[in-house]
Amino acid sequence: MSEPTICLDPVELAEQLIACPSVTPATGAVFDCLEAMLQPLGFAVHRFVAGEAPDGPVENLFALRSGPAGSRHFAFAGHLDVVPPGEGWSSAPFGPERRGELLYGRGAVDMKGSIAAMVAAVAQIPAEAGTISFLITGDEEGPARFGTVPLIEHARAVGALPDLCLVGEPTSVARLGDMVKIGRRGSVNLWLTADGAQGHVAYPHLADNPIPRLVALLAELDALVLDQGSEWFQPSNLEVTDITVGNPATNVIPAQARARLSIRFNDLHTGQGLVDRVTAIAARHGTQVRAVISGESFVTLPGDFSALVSAAVEAETGLVPELSTTGGTSDARFLRALCPVIEFGLCNATMHKTDEAVSIADLHVLTRIYGRIALSALS
Repeated sequence: MSEPTICLDPVELAEQLIACPSVTPATGAVFDCLEAMLQPLGFAVHRFVAGEAPDGPVENLFALRSGPAGSRHFAFAGHLDVVPPGEGWSSAPFGPERRGELLYGRGAVDMKGSIAAMVAAVAQIPAEAGTISFLITGDEEGPARFGTVPLIEHARAVGALPDLCLVGEPTSVARLGDMVKIGRRGSVNLWLTADGAQGHVAYPHLADNPIPRLVALLAELDALVLDQGSEWFQPSNLEVTDITVGNPATNVIPAQARARLSIRFNDLHTGQGLVDRVTAIAARHGTQVRAVISGESFVTLPGDFSALVSAAVEAETGLVPELSTTGGTSDARFLRALCPVIEFGLCNATMHKTDEAVSIADLHVLTRIYGRIALSALS
């Protein structure tokens, strides 16, 4: 097996990616930057745009470096889009800055730092080791309709299905390597609309106030205990996230009241099952329901894949990571349709925050961990 000839610094790569503004949905320069990193490493890079407004268009990148015929295929997956930086930064959010032991910039943790570590790791792996691909989207932080799903369709269309996939989400909590995500809860959002009849507050018999019906419905839903959790998941939870009437007048009974719910659910439920349950309850209160299922729950049960990830983490950090399904959703919910998928990445304490920052030392350690994982997965 020949020795690799290209060495890359993950910190410098992260700086290059951070310097490209890429608020979701990301397009253009940040993909140019990643493509320029991957092509010298022998990757064939395919970029395409999917979707239309309002949730598109979205740019995506699929890069493939084929190994010997019949070799295993390992995929890295992630996203180049970031959430808006907001105000109050100590330095320019898209002007990467090293201060002490940290690198600051939007996306340093979530997740341009991880993508930089992936690229740096692959630079140390010879092509003869096996097939490696990158599935990188510009829309994970947004609606996620035209990102990873079309990437999966492309991988299928070109016959490049990976055997295993690692997503570089920031899963670590207190220290790099303390947590690996082997699954995620599902997510469903529901919009509730209670219609009535507008009228004067002094003549309630001539109107129909929808607010009491909506409040009674929300109270019944809030009292639901969906479950007590399962073997690999915490209990499911239903949360009321918005109540809107929009009535500017003090003497008018409104004609409509609206609310929004979010449910994060474990493997004891399906998204449609929960939608049906809420819809049945809402019908008793004369309220209409619209729902969007963002993803179903899933788990990659502990086995060979989680063992090799844990071994790589322990070899570089001395930590045996906790296997967890906590947190929000990620694009792993889509990638699981391709192959077994696990998430592992940087410490998540500053993701989505002002002055997002990553430990420079962690970027180097993560690069070595990713290299170990890829080599083990390809062997």
